[in-house]
Amino acid sequence: LPNLQHVSLMSEALKRSVNVRITAATLRSVDHNGGLDAFLLTATASKLTPFARKLRNDIKKAKQPAA
Repeated sequence: LPNLQHVSLMSEALKRSVNVRITAATLRSVDHNGGLDAFLLTATASKLTPFARKLRNDIKKAKQPAA
């Protein structure tokens, strides 16, 4: 079985922490990519869960400059 962990990761774009349940390998990937925001923006949507896709869209919206 995968090594699942309950962790709280900080999203700089959303300015809040997000509670997620991810594998230890994914946690290392998040750290390697420079944080949650960078990891989600570089990941392919087909490999993300529906929750992660929604979080990714929220981060994209938050990073867009105000019009």
